[in-house]
Amino acid sequence: MAMAASSLFTCSLQEGMCFPETKSCSKNFLCNYVNPMHKQLGCSESRHVRHPRFLLNEKSLMLKETEGLSKRKGILCQSVKIENPPSFTMGKKFQLDDVIEAQQFDRDTLSAIFEVAREMEKIEKNSSGSQILKGYLMATLFYEPSTRTRLSFESAMKRLGGEVLTTENAREFSSAAKGETLEDTIRTVEGYSDIIVMRHFESGAAKRAAATAGIPIINAGDGPGQHPTQALLDVYTIEQEIGKLDGIKVGLVGDLTNGRTVRSLAYLLAKYEDVKIYFVSPDVVKMKDDIKDYLTSQGIKWEESADLIEVAANCDVVYQTRIQRERFGERIDLYEEARGKYIVDRRVLEVMPKHAVVMHPLPRLDEITVDVDLDPRAAYFRQAKNGLYIRMALLKLLLVGW
Repeated sequence: MAMAASSLFTCSLQEGMCFPETKSCSKNFLCNYVNPMHKQLGCSESRHVRHPRFLLNEKSLMLKETEGLSKRKGILCQSVKIENPPSFTMGKKFQLDDVIEAQQFDRDTLSAIFEVAREMEKIEKNSSGSQILKGYLMATLFYEPSTRTRLSFESAMKRLGGEVLTTENAREFSSAAKGETLEDTIRTVEGYSDIIVMRHFESGAAKRAAATAGIPIINAGDGPGQHPTQALLDVYTIEQEIGKLDGIKVGLVGDLTNGRTVRSLAYLLAKYEDVKIYFVSPDVVKMKDDIKDYLTSQGIKWEESADLIEVAANCDVVYQTRIQRERFGERIDLYEEARGKYIVDRRVLEVMPKHAVVMHPLPRLDEITVDVDLDPRAAYFRQAKNGLYIRMALLKLLLVGW
């Protein structure tokens, strides 16, 4: 899906340039949570530069106005048209203000992010590290438990020379326990930091945070909603392991109702050509219709199957997920019904193609047996390491640009 000349929704105030937004970007959600007057000002067709680091004199915006002006936090932003969108070049502002959902990205942006991630891998392997983000401070605000995501973000920031403020269980050990609203928490924390990485137990919380904050927000998982940085590292891993993204077959296995990782991954896989997705899950945790409808609208073939062995024999990627007990509430009977029905073990490996890989967002319980770890097709720990490079890339891009 190449970028075409179109109305742009993100304005860069550096050097009077604008950058192209994605075809299915997050331009709409911001207006849902800001002053209703923005709709009268054309907000539904505008994006806003909100980080004070990018404020310059408005006279430097020598741009053709097409949709009028909109105003947020005192910053003017125009929706404009250009015939030849510029390529991603060093020193230019990243075209996204926040990372909230997988729909924000198109193929060109994904490829460019992956290039930056490969550069980050070189930095990580250099013991002297980097000082790209020296002087920047990242706040990790986690309302749900996390090991990999929180630590990989903190490692990413430190490896680039930045500093970290962290809270591991904000649901219990922050003012949220006293009844403080998410919006008030975000307004407070943004005063201490340059970027916020947030995990929350409610779907849609990241959008609310982004609409409130004047600094970048990264969604590190919002309930059963989305987990866009996991999806980015998943697609990056598939490209690294399989060598391509067009023409692949992917089996998504496990808790597809509550799995924010598989939802976000499905959105990103839809950016590529000739992809087929198989959904393998117990009946109580099937993939929701919104994802199926989206894939159909994008021309992506999908199929539901109850036979993991058959699917594994035909796939390039078997993406296993955990049945999430915490999403079942008091319905432990439904959890027990779903758990253990689909397990990746030696029998599955025996039918998988030699080039195929097993992936998992982790943590795992018993849905992948430990003897699978010894097979070179077990990619899930390499997948977790790739999360460091993707998150280093995103922090660099959001804070200092290309």
